[in-house]
Amino acid sequence: MTAESAVLREMRWWDIAPVLELERELFPDDAWSEGMFWSELAHARGPHATRHYVVAEADGRVVGYAGLAAAGGLGDVQTIAVARDQWGTGLGARLLTDLLQHATAFECDEVLLEVRVDNTRAQKLYERFGFEPIGFRRGYYQPGNIDALVMRLNVHHVQGTESDG
Repeated sequence: MTAESAVLREMRWWDIAPVLELERELFPDDAWSEGMFWSELAHARGPHATRHYVVAEADGRVVGYAGLAAAGGLGDVQTIAVARDQWGTGLGARLLTDLLQHATAFECDEVLLEVRVDNTRAQKLYERFGFEPIGFRRGYYQPGNIDALVMRLNVHHVQGTESDG
């Protein structure tokens, strides 16, 4: 199965159960709760929406999801996850592209994210998109007291490079 065979669509309330299943499989120590997803989706619709959440669906199952929060010109990648059997297919890049397109729609000047310092695979993906490390959050991921690498993308810089080429 390739990333292209997955369909990206807006996450809705009925996606919370399969998303939680994937969340618990991928992040067993610090998975989001059902309430966290409900809270995020509550801010994802309507004229004053400040969130965008998307799922990737393939063969009738959720194989990835991602979420963005936006306020005051700043976007924050809240979460991005891809089922293990989809790793290396480009699905993570498709999900991140979707978030960045919505960051532009939210008129974000920059987008931030946190990534585990030991997750080099994800860091390489973000670097390919132009994210640069700007600092650390010590002990951000619990349990385990794992540091987070904070990365930033200047959205206008990315738009400028695309239109130049």
